[in-house]
Amino acid sequence: MEKLICTFNVNSIRARKDLTLEWLKRSNIDILCLQELKVDNNNFPYKEFESLGYKCYVNGQKTYNGVAICSREELSNVKAGMGDEYFDRQSRIIRGEYGDIKIINVYMPHGDVRGSEKFYYKLEFYKKFLEFLNSEYSPTEKICLLGDFNVAIEDIDVYDPELLRDTIGTMKEERDAFSSILKWGFIDAFRYLYPDKIQYTWWDYIGGKIWKNQGMRIDYILLTEPLLKHLKDIWVDLWPRRRRTPKPSDHAPLIGKFEI
Repeated sequence: MEKLICTFNVNSIRARKDLTLEWLKRSNIDILCLQELKVDNNNFPYKEFESLGYKCYVNGQKTYNGVAICSREELSNVKAGMGDEYFDRQSRIIRGEYGDIKIINVYMPHGDVRGSEKFYYKLEFYKKFLEFLNSEYSPTEKICLLGDFNVAIEDIDVYDPELLRDTIGTMKEERDAFSSILKWGFIDAFRYLYPDKIQYTWWDYIGGKIWKNQGMRIDYILLTEPLLKHLKDIWVDLWPRRRRTPKPSDHAPLIGKFEI
């Protein structure tokens, strides 16, 4: 049976609710992982998603951050955060299980210029997340780790490597932090199937970057080896990003097709 699992940074579910719901009617997604909700749990539009057949599990936060998993089938063992009092103050992680598949939805910190407080927080968050993986999971399990990682792992993942070199999302320290997650036991699903394809998931609003395809690939679906063999395809759906009205998110959904 084919299942579609998707990650989508909506950049405010309030602002993007109607667009997201319209897109869902077109896309037939089975499990949708959202980031950057910018609403607390009580203000998430549960009923609207339920009308389309989705049950939503939310780890929200007012104004900033916030993540959710919306699934056509009920998930088990759903938890918010990493179980760390300090890092869980920002709502960046929600996780659950779909059968024997463990799903971890993450919104990694954006960071800032090298040496800033936000720069170090991003690196510390990645370090803590690696500790969390070691304590809670094993690479021998079927795990789908997906979301907005705020790192373009290689130069092929940015439209102009020289212009963007050593800027937020391309700094060596950030790439090393992301690489540590891959080395733990994850495979970048998109790059696995399409090693040479240029494809972005985020485009700045300024300057019509989406129409010039001047973007970055910072959203990922990462899979452990036991789940990788079930992967059939993966693609970016540009329809929600190429809207003029209502105003779209600056990200586009990344969708993986699995034979489960």
